[in-house]
Amino acid sequence: MCESCGCNLTEGNRHLVAEGGRLERTSGGQQAIEVLNGLLSENDRQAAHNRDHLRAHGVFAINLMSSPGSGKTALLEATITALREEFRIAVIEGDLETENDAERIRQHGVEAIQITTGSACHLDAYMVHAALHQLPLEEIDLLFIENVGNLVCPAGFDLGQQRNVTLLSVTEGDDKPAKYPIIFRAADLVLLTKSDLLPYLSDFSPQRAEQALRNLARTTPLLTLSVKAQESDGLNGWFTWLRSEVEALRNELATTPPSHHHVHHLHHVHSHSS
Repeated sequence: MCESCGCNLTEGNRHLVAEGGRLERTSGGQQAIEVLNGLLSENDRQAAHNRDHLRAHGVFAINLMSSPGSGKTALLEATITALREEFRIAVIEGDLETENDAERIRQHGVEAIQITTGSACHLDAYMVHAALHQLPLEEIDLLFIENVGNLVCPAGFDLGQQRNVTLLSVTEGDDKPAKYPIIFRAADLVLLTKSDLLPYLSDFSPQRAEQALRNLARTTPLLTLSVKAQESDGLNGWFTWLRSEVEALRNELATTPPSHHHVHHLHHVHSHSS
């Protein structure tokens, strides 16, 4: 994963290896491995704080992962249009450069925080943590985190989300789950997008795509949809899944409300990452 491309080190976690940082010094010998493992461990620690922070505000967060151009932003636009009267929605956008996607979301009257990662091909928990402090979480029910378009690295970094959703566009190969198993194994739901193009793509088989997913020993639900077909069963199935997941979190919090002692700690962590 990121051990090979070197993108474990991001603007979000760089303070950990800087002078005075927690990972500035290692025991030597296996220094590179220690730093990589340390960064992942610290990311998981921050992600746990993010998750507690979101739960304390009753926010259901979803990490959207896919290749570039699979239709994540278009899906969000359709979702906002359909559910804006039911849920208060916000979006965190991740891209290497530009605010193009965030600007598209803002045009729908929804708050969107853009994270530009520079050379990093994924979001990490520290980046998301900084974005959370720019959002009025007490005014949000449903938070979408649109990860950087990449079928490899995003799956290796917990962000503090409740669920992972992986998109597979019919314009990609139907063997993608076999080629990139980690991101599909991490998914709580797989969406087969741009299904309106299937009549023009004879080399893509939804059945083969689903079989490749099942060959990973995953029973993950798979929905086929097109945002251009607003009344499609798949799109309505996506909305139904979202409603049920938000309701499940609300029921869980009603019986076991989160404690708020972590919020001070989270701000303390934030001060070290500034």
